[in-house]
Amino acid sequence: HTDVPELSRLLEIDPYLKPYAGDFQRRYKLFTQTLKEIEEKEGGIKKFSKSYESFGVHRCADGGLYCKEWAPGAEGVFLTGDFNGWNPFSYPYKKLEYGKWELYIPPKHDKTSIVPHGSKLKVVVTSKSGEILYRISPWAKYVAREGDHVTYDWIHWCPEHPYRHQHPRPAKPRSLRIYESHVGISSHEGKVASYKHFTCNVLPRIKDLGYNCIQMMAVMEHAYYASFGYQVTSFFAASSRYGTPDELKELVDVAHSMGIIVLLDVVHSHANHDLWDSNLFAYSSWEVLRFLLSNLRWWLEEYCFDGFRFDGVTSMLYHHHGMGQGFSGDYSEYFGLQVDEDSLVYLMLANHLVHTVHPDCITIAEDVSGMPALCSPITQGGGGFDYRLAMAIPDKWIQILKELKDEDWNMGNIVHTLTNSHDQALVGDKTLAFWLMDAEMYTNMSVLSPLTPVIDRGIQLHKMIRLITHALGGEGYLNFMGNEFGHPEWLDFPRKGNNESYHYARRQFHLTDDELLRYKFLNDFDRDMNKLEERCGWLAAPQAFVSEKHEGNKVIAFERADLLFLFNFHPEKSFTDYRSTFKIVLDTDEGRYGGHQRLDHNTDFISEPFGHHGRPCSLLVSVLFASVEKPIHCIHLRCLLNI
Repeated sequence: HTDVPELSRLLEIDPYLKPYAGDFQRRYKLFTQTLKEIEEKEGGIKKFSKSYESFGVHRCADGGLYCKEWAPGAEGVFLTGDFNGWNPFSYPYKKLEYGKWELYIPPKHDKTSIVPHGSKLKVVVTSKSGEILYRISPWAKYVAREGDHVTYDWIHWCPEHPYRHQHPRPAKPRSLRIYESHVGISSHEGKVASYKHFTCNVLPRIKDLGYNCIQMMAVMEHAYYASFGYQVTSFFAASSRYGTPDELKELVDVAHSMGIIVLLDVVHSHANHDLWDSNLFAYSSWEVLRFLLSNLRWWLEEYCFDGFRFDGVTSMLYHHHGMGQGFSGDYSEYFGLQVDEDSLVYLMLANHLVHTVHPDCITIAEDVSGMPALCSPITQGGGGFDYRLAMAIPDKWIQILKELKDEDWNMGNIVHTLTNSHDQALVGDKTLAFWLMDAEMYTNMSVLSPLTPVIDRGIQLHKMIRLITHALGGEGYLNFMGNEFGHPEWLDFPRKGNNESYHYARRQFHLTDDELLRYKFLNDFDRDMNKLEERCGWLAAPQAFVSEKHEGNKVIAFERADLLFLFNFHPEKSFTDYRSTFKIVLDTDEGRYGGHQRLDHNTDFISEPFGHHGRPCSLLVSVLFASVEKPIHCIHLRCLLNI
């Protein structure tokens, strides 16, 4: 076995992994062998991952055109398009070793390219059976549809004056506050919004709200809009439905000017093919590794993205792809023959590459299985990811709101879920706000109408759920666009099942801009919650110390980053004898957040040398109650002493 340099450190952190030391050694050996092979055959992973500079179609310095493809099963390969009147066979590629084909087309007499920027192209492939296939190169940088056409055209993207980034990448943030975004739905109008719209209208909102990271969905080109971008058809092409590649570059650049980093949702778990089904990648294939690693490098270098959220990592990690498979947390589920070590090694290579090229890059794994060491350094035998997303937290809140009365909420269960995983739910379900307030959101969100018990409870709980998730739910916080102000309804894209309607494929930001609507309270609370985290840094602090999770009182109290968080989820009781710690810095009951202003913020709470819940000092505070008439209340107190 190859020695894993820091495996002892991993086993020290989690001694329960000791029986699986051999698995970590084998995985690391496969990783180092592949890396060494890339070094010997391709001149290193940095060179290997820039294969997009030769594959596809490229204008040369002399004005000529160099074309290269990998088509191991082809009998012949040709380039056709507007430039040659769509003659399928006038420009044949020359066959090379290992299934590769290349073509050089000299420039015209005036040294300009025979294929101008914006013209249409196709690769023609003849099979051994004599079939003639017209294909878009998998390395195509831009594809677009004309009008209502179903099929995409490959458009040669080679502008004379391409967009140049003006602003450097911001430094890697200490705490990650992510605003998950979809450009197409970012307008309140029933249409596909543009990169330009997002840059001008949404980026300033994200900055104002205090988020320091944007995670962009559905950017890699996908033919079916309703797939949320998870059925990628052209991996190197930025989706043309929102605008041009240069407009996406401008979006990233402007975000950088605001100090916001930008992550790309990357779908390397499967590729799209006929009937919107999926084909899995053969991760042990040399050319597949070239394609996928180069794909990551392309988005980092060409568009200046700052990292990636890898979709569907659970599907990649196991031969059973997580289908019909529950994960109990038993470590035997994460090792052995069910693990797809080829794809695991690919993920290790991907993390090694992006962190080598740009050390501040951030990678996030969307893994619901809880694979141990996925976010440990590769030198420890881990996967090398910076963060992991799981689905337990939003699922838990929806389950609580769906199935339980307020008095039946389990505080211990909430704390356990929050301290174990984090992600954001999307399609097919109502938003959190809609679960809380439902149809009353259409009639009773005006400040001119009486505050009903349903709206009152919903607004207060929406703030509390976000704050406790933010403060207790892990090392990063993710919000899907619109949820910060309690966006009503749900998210659904135009499709046959809803008569191609855009009604639910939009974000109604105008609701929070209306001073007469209560959405502004939720929006303002979100902003101040983020700004407080930026000041105090609880996401980057060690795990919270939970001093109270009282089932009878429905109270949760915990300390993190020199702050004390106090939550009273009880529907009808208040408590006047809770011991805790000092000055209010965030209070969901403030009037500007739609609360009832029942606390005096000028009061200092003085601690006493009275031991309580394992802490040497404490103080007494009142934790106010909630009822149908009076809202649930949370107090958030700052610790001024190191107790």
